[in-house]
Amino acid sequence: MCKRLNGKSAFVTGAGQGIGRGIAEQLAANGASVTIAEINEESGNSTADELCHAGCEAQFAQVDIRSEDDIKAGIAAHMERFGALDILVNNAGQNQHFDASKMTVDEWEQSMSLNLRGAWLCAKHALPIMAQQEAGVIVNIASVHATMTMYNFFPYNVAKSGILGLTRSLALDWGKHNIRAVAVSPGWVRTQPAIDYLEQADDPAAEEERVRNLHPLRRIGEPKDIGALVAFLASDEASYITGTEIVIDGGITARHAD
Repeated sequence: MCKRLNGKSAFVTGAGQGIGRGIAEQLAANGASVTIAEINEESGNSTADELCHAGCEAQFAQVDIRSEDDIKAGIAAHMERFGALDILVNNAGQNQHFDASKMTVDEWEQSMSLNLRGAWLCAKHALPIMAQQEAGVIVNIASVHATMTMYNFFPYNVAKSGILGLTRSLALDWGKHNIRAVAVSPGWVRTQPAIDYLEQADDPAAEEERVRNLHPLRRIGEPKDIGALVAFLASDEASYITGTEIVIDGGITARHAD
């Protein structure tokens, strides 16, 4: 069976767990060779090993996206193994919750480095390769918090808003090289932070039911849902999609607050 990403290779940050792992799995299932760019050696190797055992082509590269040297080394390892860089997925990041009046400058810099600067640095070193190939796709994982947020999500929501701006600029400036840039904004997804939140509730089952019922589809998203969208966006079937944000949230942001 022909797979939509046969012959393509992808570099996915934060791919050892959660949404990143779901993305890597779906890209590989669609035929792409994948570099698992992950700071955590154990989870990164685990993801790469499982993909290889499933008959896919994958490798682990230990990358801290706060380090430009790490990013350069990771992309170099990807090129040495696969010879091309067709898909970059900027997924790595972390929910953070600070009081804007008490957050220190160092804490701000670390947050921006992890949730925004790292995506730019990965693009910085992927773009010349993609331009030489005259083809490439950059998928930036943003969040519904980029355009509407909740109490106590500063400055995570600020960085994710920046991801949308980054996406638009990359699409405009690099489209002439047949490079596309798209932002994907997930809502509730069953990742470890979401699981922890639900389990810490006084009544976890009741809280999960409440959250499910906020969604028109009456369920919480799974990492594979995000992965399936990214696999489509990275494919030639999406060749006319660039410079935009696609929200994948089970319809929750269509709902007016009560």
